Amino acid sequence: MSALEERVKSLRRGASALSMTDDDTRKKALLAMADAILARRDEIGKANAADIEKAEKDGTSSSLLHRLKFTDDKIASAVKGLRELSQLPDPVGKVREMRELDPGFVLKKVAFPIGVIAMIFEARPDALVQIAGLALRSANAVVLKGGREAENSNRTLISIIREATEDIVKADWILGIESHADVDTLLTLEKDIDLVIPRGSNRFVRYVMDHTHIPVIGHSDGICSVYVDASADIDMAVRIAVDSKTQYPAACNAAETFLVHRDIAPAFLPKLGEAFRQCGVKIHGDEEARKSIPDAVPATEDDFHTEYLSLECAVKVVQSIDEAIEHIAEHGSHHTDSIVASSDEAKDLFFRSVDSADVFANCSTRFADGFRFGLGAEVGISTSKIHARGPVGLEGLMTTKWLLSGNGEIVADYSGADGKSFHHKELM
Repeated sequence: MSALEERVKSLRRGASALSMTDDDTRKKALLAMADAILARRDEIGKANAADIEKAEKDGTSSSLLHRLKFTDDKIASAVKGLRELSQLPDPVGKVREMRELDPGFVLKKVAFPIGVIAMIFEARPDALVQIAGLALRSANAVVLKGGREAENSNRTLISIIREATEDIVKADWILGIESHADVDTLLTLEKDIDLVIPRGSNRFVRYVMDHTHIPVIGHSDGICSVYVDASADIDMAVRIAVDSKTQYPAACNAAETFLVHRDIAPAFLPKLGEAFRQCGVKIHGDEEARKSIPDAVPATEDDFHTEYLSLECAVKVVQSIDEAIEHIAEHGSHHTDSIVASSDEAKDLFFRSVDSADVFANCSTRFADGFRFGLGAEVGISTSKIHARGPVGLEGLMTTKWLLSGNGEIVADYSGADGKSFHHKELM
């Protein structure tokens, strides 16, 4: 048995112990984790600076560098997130369904931790803090594999988190791995790993799915669209478009494509072009869009399949809302899409027809986020339809058990023509 397999088995035992901790213990551990990260921010900063220096020498893209930087502001935000997470209701033991099968014979569906979760994610030290916090709050053990660009930052953070929490929870619950070989080994450990959550390119997510028998929650590209309907308020649409694209362009929920109804295009597009020009956004426009935004570069078909993750986007004029919905179905990634419209009929059609995890009306795509949804944080945004969809927060890291309490009931009493009947009375 390899050293990694032994550590994962230890994590399995730790997950069992963690699931038995009470709410106050996990709250105390989260607050200790927050305090330790804040107290040792200089140490974290030095490790992060080493990662940034190496990444710059390696010619890392500007979007990845932006994600990699763990500034004092990001550290403060991560700490604030942990403290707010500690105040959320305990997800463990939450009763989701309860019914009486017969008087005194009660069935409950109750939330319990999944167990051991493996997270493989991009170069974002702040994501590591969020993921570790969610795992601890939901009483799950976690294996973390961050991007190689953040190795020093991640190694330092995991050490700090483990030291801050081990005497409180008294469980081996967090493990960091660094090599691709470790990932390949991890994917074979279906007896000890309950769930894998990969965050990265389509190719990487597909690789994970093809090389493991462990259940996978997939999240790959974030090709998000904003559709500006003929009924849209133009000033509102410009504000939403600018925020969706520029507030944090490296995020998976930043808009990459803007679809504009032909009836509003002549009035809206010049304003959009000027706003994007001031923000430094490069526009790839189709032929109709370039009539109103002359400095846009000609868009190719590939531009509408591209997740730019930078100050760059594609713009297309559509003939109808139906064409916009068809475009999203063909080119989107089922992540987050938004409509700007004053027409309730248009909004309702968009909500019903767009098959994405997050579908918005009259607001920025950047709201697709676990913290903003009130979930505390997120381990990612799932574009799958099984188990969890959209931002995966505490609820997404839980499974359930059916708990049935009786008084000596046997199936024979309820069988046959003369058997007793269930009355299935809902209790909540």
